[in-house]
Amino acid sequence: MNSLTVIKIGGNVIDNPEALTRFLTGFSRLNSRKILIHGGGKVATQVAEKLGVQTTMVEGRRITDQPMLDVVTMVYGGLVNKQIVARLQSLGTDAIGLTGADADTVRSKKRAVGTIDYGYVGDIEEVNSGQIQYFIRQNLTPVFAPLTYSREGSLLNTNADTMASAIAVDLGRRNAVTLVYCFEKKGVLSDPADDESVISQLTPESYAEYKSSGVISKGMIPKLDNAFDALNKGVKKVIICHADQLGEALEGKPGVGTGLSLGV
Repeated sequence: MNSLTVIKIGGNVIDNPEALTRFLTGFSRLNSRKILIHGGGKVATQVAEKLGVQTTMVEGRRITDQPMLDVVTMVYGGLVNKQIVARLQSLGTDAIGLTGADADTVRSKKRAVGTIDYGYVGDIEEVNSGQIQYFIRQNLTPVFAPLTYSREGSLLNTNADTMASAIAVDLGRRNAVTLVYCFEKKGVLSDPADDESVISQLTPESYAEYKSSGVISKGMIPKLDNAFDALNKGVKKVIICHADQLGEALEGKPGVGTGLSLGV
């Protein structure tokens, strides 16, 4: 099987031009077939404020009404995505910026209204891995913004971690896929206040123990849920690491990042 690396970049790195440039420099140097999925950072909130659009967050998740959908489309699919593509071009990586609507690559359904109405938020239904692989065969590096689309023709705000996992899983049917989540921390931490307290390995059993004891909590839980779901569905390897340590993590350097496995 051909090897392929699916990398998600998010957290505060998107908001920090110097940190983002360092990450993209490392990403461009990877001598492998690769895909990048990026988050939106805080830029959408800043732009929304300038436009007089109210930002509402519930349990850390953005409520996406029609005005906010317009903002995230402009910011994620336009400003952030194209800035990343332009920087990669300058670094010698021939990149193509995409949302899930482009070339029918990632289709979703609008999240059903439960106790919370998240608005125009998408839950992924289908990934068109054949189309994504076509871009790769043309020596293009796909760069995905966290936007998908519905059968009804609406763009949908979509969690970037989930999008990375879904793309990795679908491509993993024909490729040996490594999924990497990069952000501003050195990995999964046993003490959020200590950036050196990296948990080097996680299995489903140890993950459950860390969750039950409260060591792993809040926003790290959905990220790890997505990661273990990807492993269960055929992704070969998952790594969570600092954006500056991408190359070292992929090389398997000891003490770098958190590696996930299904155990024995």
